[in-house]
Amino acid sequence: MTSPALLRGVDLAAFAAALVARLRAGGVAVSASGPAAFVAAMRELVPTSRTQLYWASRLALVNRVEDLPGFDAVFDAVFADAVLPIDPVALRQQRGLAASPVSATGRRNDAGPEADGLPWMTRPPSLRAADTAGEAAAIPDVLPSRIVARAEEPFERFDDADLRTIGIWLEQAVSHWPVRRTLRAEINRHGKHIDLRATMRAARTTGWEPVVLKRTRPRRRRRRLVLVCDVSRSMQPYAAIYLHLMRATALRQAGFHPEVFAFSTTLTRLTAVMAHRSPEAALARANAKVADRYGGTHLGGSIAELLSAPYGAALRGAVVMIASDGWDSDSPEVLERALARLKRRAAHLVWLNPRAAAPGFQPLAGSMAAALPYCDVFLPAHSLAGLRDLSAALARL
Repeated sequence: MTSPALLRGVDLAAFAAALVARLRAGGVAVSASGPAAFVAAMRELVPTSRTQLYWASRLALVNRVEDLPGFDAVFDAVFADAVLPIDPVALRQQRGLAASPVSATGRRNDAGPEADGLPWMTRPPSLRAADTAGEAAAIPDVLPSRIVARAEEPFERFDDADLRTIGIWLEQAVSHWPVRRTLRAEINRHGKHIDLRATMRAARTTGWEPVVLKRTRPRRRRRRLVLVCDVSRSMQPYAAIYLHLMRATALRQAGFHPEVFAFSTTLTRLTAVMAHRSPEAALARANAKVADRYGGTHLGGSIAELLSAPYGAALRGAVVMIASDGWDSDSPEVLERALARLKRRAAHLVWLNPRAAAPGFQPLAGSMAAALPYCDVFLPAHSLAGLRDLSAALARL
């Protein structure tokens, strides 16, 4: 079925997905069926004017009165100046029109068709590649729009139901971890080395003539992840989301065997407990096992205990992630000695401190100041945007 006259030549499905993503980014709560309803409305009503397009879009995508100002702002930014900016770039070039697209602020952009204008999914693939080059990974639309719209809010403002939803998303977001080179090799057509055994084995089908050379390259595996979470009283507002992050990493995958721990005054291993498929059951078992939660903090002593048997072997070549605000009852020298040993054993040290997101933050706590020189990555990870930055930082490692 052809596109409406006003959107002639535009992929309706891609346009609907991009428009809904822009509305959600603007704080409009669009339902999961919104893109399908928008496409159905465009094909049924076939709007021929901007006014008809506005009402068709509003009826299909807006479900709450409080979302009307946000919808109007996004609609004006996308569809201002009527028809010409909505036509495909190729058609405008063929007609010799010099109309420039509309920027996100609702103003004309004279930088050409490559500039910020319509949702990027409606542009040719060559322009999409230029737009997305170097862009940070966005928060996926699998999360409800009401949560995505709060990407910058700290997790202490979310309720338990929203944290569980974010925890389910985290299970799908832990696929990009640092890798390491192993001593084994794998078959790869672009490898530098020739595998003689595989080549002769393949020659059995060609009269023992080695027609195809089998090549190999070093096999790479994901580094082990060791996550240590502070569950003392000062970390209580953020302990729930970090426990969800621990559960997401504790779900074992092929070639990936993480270890998760929690500490307040003592260290507790939670790997087996947090690997439960049910978030509610995993968190309930973790709370039952960590008897000293929301109490004092022995950060240095807990890290020193992590380095000793039987946990110390798990740190070799691993990515160690410590989630703590740096408050410690032990002296900073205890933590400094422990981290010096940890850095000699682990590959990378990632520190998550939710207090670091506060304006004008300075590591005034003695233990936090002692730990900073040993950190490869130091992030707040206090919000959805912070978790996105964490995922990008781990991928760069």
